[in-house]
Parts: sequence; C-alpha cells; structure tokens
Amino acid sequence: MKSILNTTHSPLAIPLPRGKKLHLGPGKRGEISAEAAAHPPLLKMVEAGQVEVTDSAAGSTGHAADAGVVHGSSQGHIPGAQAYRSGER
Repeated sequence: MKSILNTTHSPLAIPLPRGKKLHLGPGKRGEISAEAAAHPPLLKMVEAGQVEVTDSAAGSTGHAADAGVVHGSSQGHIPGAQAYRSGER
C-alpha cells in the first residue's frame, strides 16, 4: 500500500485506475494500491506538486488520523444513558 497526501489548500479528486476517484480534503492523507500509484493521471498530479505519494510504512504512526478517518462527535446521545426529564424522579 502507498500513502497519498493532498499538499494543496483545496479538496482534490484523485484519479485512480478503472475510473475511480479518491476525494481528499486539504492536507488529508489516504491509502492507495501500488497499481494506483503508477496511474499516469496521478503521476501528473505528483509532478505538479499537488500530491505526495510515499510508502505507507515510512510515514505512518498507526493513528486513524493519518488515514484521513473522520471521527464522530463526542457530544450528543450516549448509548445506554438515561435521558433526563424535567419533573421526573
């Protein structure tokens, strides 16, 4: 696997083989196959400096944030918690 980083300040749609696209926000990182890393339209983006492609093991710390994973909010409903209702005891 390869790691890809959007080095621009705007979201990008990264062209992948078989007509697929990887959508990366500014400064976000994702993973692609070695086959996808050799895709000619992607190589043009690398040459233009829009993205960087590296080996996943080289820069990975193992954190979900490195893979561009979005976490849910820590606010809101907590499963199994009792709802507070005014006037009930």
